[in-house]
Amino acid sequence: MSIICKILTFLIALEHFYFLYVEMFRWTAPRTRKAFGTTEEFAQASKVLAANQGLYNGFLAAGLVWALAAGPDLAKALTIFFAGCVTVAGLYGGATANKRIFFVQALPGFLTLLSAFLL
Repeated sequence: MSIICKILTFLIALEHFYFLYVEMFRWTAPRTRKAFGTTEEFAQASKVLAANQGLYNGFLAAGLVWALAAGPDLAKALTIFFAGCVTVAGLYGGATANKRIFFVQALPGFLTLLSAFLL
């Protein structure tokens, strides 16, 4: 894998560890509610769902770290798989939840995926 691909993979892994943290541990915090445009009541009611979503983001991050740690024979395939998952999740989230997700999740995932194929 190229250094560009490794950097992009690392950055989206960090991003998804951050998503895990926010969704699992900070969902009801005022700053998080402001960022997601939710009320305190909604945040409390959706806390378990957000934690579940955060756990999935953690699995994506773990897979991306695995790709970085894997040997050259496996690294490219893992990067393609997990960056592809990030891209699909971002496309779905952007289409169904918030258009901003296209830029925050789908675009970085796609750029990482593209770098894995081209570089």
